[in-house]
Parts: sequence; structure tokens; C-alpha cells
Amino acid sequence: MSKQAMIGVLVYGLAINLVAYAAMVMDKAKAENRVRRIPEATLLRLAFLGGSIGTVIAQQTIRHKTRKEPFRSRLIGILLLQIVVLIALTVALIVAGSPEALWRRLTL
Repeated sequence: MSKQAMIGVLVYGLAINLVAYAAMVMDKAKAENRVRRIPEATLLRLAFLGGSIGTVIAQQTIRHKTRKEPFRSRLIGILLLQIVVLIALTVALIVAGSPEALWRRLTL
């Protein structure tokens, strides 16, 4: 994987987590002001797209949706899925030897 691609992945990860965090902050502010809220499906979608860490950090720092079910369980499920995928990808990269070799094996 080129340095540009790695930087792109890191920038995407940072951006999606910032967006997810901001969405949680905005949703809490909307809840306090009793105005139309951000749908839970949208918050969970942001978490699924890579913003789970930002969502969890917001959940803990601003104390928002910490007891809300099924939101909490679904967020934990998304986080666990992402951890499993990250571990599997790491093992696959170690076995393949390089990102390029892994890509070749995956695209045969």
C-alpha cells in the first residue's frame, strides 16, 4: 500500500470519527432544546462507516445515549465487528507479507 493510500485511510478514519462525534454532540443539544433529533439510524450508520470510536468517545464524554437500548447494544456490536475485521485484516497482512500480496490473493 502506498504512503498516499495509508494517509488517505488515516484521514478518512479521523474525519468519520470527528463527524460521528459532532453528530452525537448535535443530537444531545437538540434533545436538550426539544427540537427534531438526528435519527438513531444515522448515528449508527456513521459508527458503522468507521466512526464507532468517535461515537463511543462522545457517548462517554457528553453522557449521551449511554443507557438507550437498543442503540447501546447495536453500537457495541458494530465496535466488536470492526475489531474482528481489523484483527482478521492484520493477520491476513502478516500471512500475505505485504498489502500488495494480500490484494493479489484476494483478487484471484
